Amino acid sequence: MSGEMTAIAMGVHVLDVLVRPVEAIPEGQGGQLVEEIRVTAAGSAGGTAITLAKLGAKVRSAGAIGTDAVGDMLIQLLERDGVDTSLLVRREDLQTSASVLPIRPNGDRPAFHVIGANQSYGPDDAPLNEIAAATHLHLGGPEFMGGEAAAGILEDARGQGVVTSADVLAPGDPGLLEWIGPALAHLDYLLPNDEQVLGFTGGDDLAAGCRALVERGIGCIAATRGADGVVIVDADGVEEVPAFAVEVVDTTGCGDAFSAGATPRCSAAPPPPSSPRAWARTTATSTWPPRTPSPPRPRHAN
Repeated sequence: MSGEMTAIAMGVHVLDVLVRPVEAIPEGQGGQLVEEIRVTAAGSAGGTAITLAKLGAKVRSAGAIGTDAVGDMLIQLLERDGVDTSLLVRREDLQTSASVLPIRPNGDRPAFHVIGANQSYGPDDAPLNEIAAATHLHLGGPEFMGGEAAAGILEDARGQGVVTSADVLAPGDPGLLEWIGPALAHLDYLLPNDEQVLGFTGGDDLAAGCRALVERGIGCIAATRGADGVVIVDADGVEEVPAFAVEVVDTTGCGDAFSAGATPRCSAAPPPPSSPRAWARTTATSTWPPRTPSPPRPRHAN
């Protein structure tokens, strides 16, 4: 695919409030001083949109948010980083989805979450003309609208020559797989994590689980596995790509960063993708604090 990449990141948009480091929640009315509190645009569509924009793509966000102050701030954060928010729809009767994330010293991040307007976005909201004019469509959280609804959007997009990808938010289990099942055959790329793949397929072998998903019609599975990197599976075989070695400060948004790193390297040609090591590097940079220009040179760099 030649020319400028134009991507639509559709689906889950969330405003995250991150607090770090947090070892324990104070009891009663107690308080605790921390090093940092910050607010970010996030979600499997919103977070991916921001990283895509930082990578140089022309990006539009499509999803549902509220008319509240949280939604105003989310739009401001997206636009600050170069994302076009004109395709976001606003709901007067639902709040914008938001999370509070107390980040542990080791980078783990439990969450307090409100689903909000994300649950209301469906095929009637999808900007089909704008999708047809894009080069890529990334669907973050297809389980929110369900497989049948997502299938219609994805099928229409692929019929217009748009490359399609998706990332699932919910934990993997066979019931969820059946819920999103109708959409799978219309995906060029599915970008789950290892626990989701094993949960979907009920097995204990990641590569075998990925192959089972490919047999359902997905062009390529790229399954992240934390510090162990990523396993990429398509009809032609299996490739394992190691993770870059970095000091982990915060793992928030790593999956979204991986999705963004993968999407620009997807093409209209059949998989496998062209630069899987670049996907891993994009993920590695997301674990570092924003004040750090770049991670140290990885031990496994070529």
